[in-house]
Amino acid sequence: MIERATRLAGANIEHAGRHNARVVLQVIRADGPITRSRIAARTGLTTATVTNITNRLLDEGLLSSVGQLRGGRGQPAVQLEVRAEGAFALGLNIDRDHLTLVAVDFAGTVRARISEHHVYPGPDHVEAFVARHIEALLVQGQVRREALVGMGVAVPDDLGILSLPGYPADHDDWSSVDVEHLLAPLVKLPISVENDAAAAAIGEMQFGLGQNLTRFFHLLLTFALGGGVVTNGFYDRGADGRSGEIGFLLIDDGHGGRIPLQSIVSLAGLSAFLVADGHGEEAIRALDDPALAGTLERWIARSARALVEPLIAVNCLLNPQAVLFGGRLPMPVLQRLIGQTQRELDARAGDMPTLAPVRIAALAEDAAAVGGALLAFGDLLLPAEGGAAPVS
Repeated sequence: MIERATRLAGANIEHAGRHNARVVLQVIRADGPITRSRIAARTGLTTATVTNITNRLLDEGLLSSVGQLRGGRGQPAVQLEVRAEGAFALGLNIDRDHLTLVAVDFAGTVRARISEHHVYPGPDHVEAFVARHIEALLVQGQVRREALVGMGVAVPDDLGILSLPGYPADHDDWSSVDVEHLLAPLVKLPISVENDAAAAAIGEMQFGLGQNLTRFFHLLLTFALGGGVVTNGFYDRGADGRSGEIGFLLIDDGHGGRIPLQSIVSLAGLSAFLVADGHGEEAIRALDDPALAGTLERWIARSARALVEPLIAVNCLLNPQAVLFGGRLPMPVLQRLIGQTQRELDARAGDMPTLAPVRIAALAEDAAAVGGALLAFGDLLLPAEGGAAPVS
């Protein structure tokens, strides 16, 4: 017998106030410049509550007044927008084949980026990478250290467990490492750690196309393949925090067997495909080489076919407004993969009642790193799921 747990979301005044401030910021970010009366109409808050919140955010330097909207009677209405220089954060993406560090402003713009290729970087590599580059990153982005509010780290689940091509014997070091404890002495800021696909989906929700979508499925193609579910404007983690794990879905291998989707649709899968076609292991980092064009097109065709059944399942089960595709494929390759996947879906969807379009995510290449930086803004940006309805 399954025990039912009662889940009621209560909110005290302080919690409701923080939630309302985040909701107001989210509306300004998506629709700004925008007037207070328009914010009130969008959120259901009273104009007085919106005025109190926005005045406080103006005093804190997180909003800017950008002129007045004329028309009608009375005084012109002041318009507000997010002030990019109001806060900055660092985002670190740790993957099995690279490390990327970004500095992001409060508007979600990447001010500086440093990335290095690493083959299964261990904790010592990550520590050295951050120590070596953090000051240069701040100089590159013209970010004052005192303006930083924190760092967010986006890292794959099972980093030290999941065996993928080239997996080294000593990579299970990650299983016993506390990333926050590892980096805290170097960063000297609050640190948040999140799954990379979740961070990418949350980043897209706040800074990308999710500003105008309330339900979408986010695909993140990195060394492996992850996914994120956004429902009613919130990231849905699932019962065990492992929702969206599309890379583990089994598909036909073409020889009567079943293999995980990410063994094909991933950078690891692409690298193996290139090597099997006679190219060297370095080919994965030279995808613009004309000599690889034929192999790339065959991989795109195979990947698009492999994605069809999983994405039909996503459509049937979640009914999203869109499937957003991001990750670290070069943009021209990602665009061709999306186009071919959409054509395959259109041809094979049959009598499905609805089929969401496959679109390129706004935060494509650095989605996980930027989403990581967003985590550091969490108290300022993200409305609390189930926390409270707007309180006037």
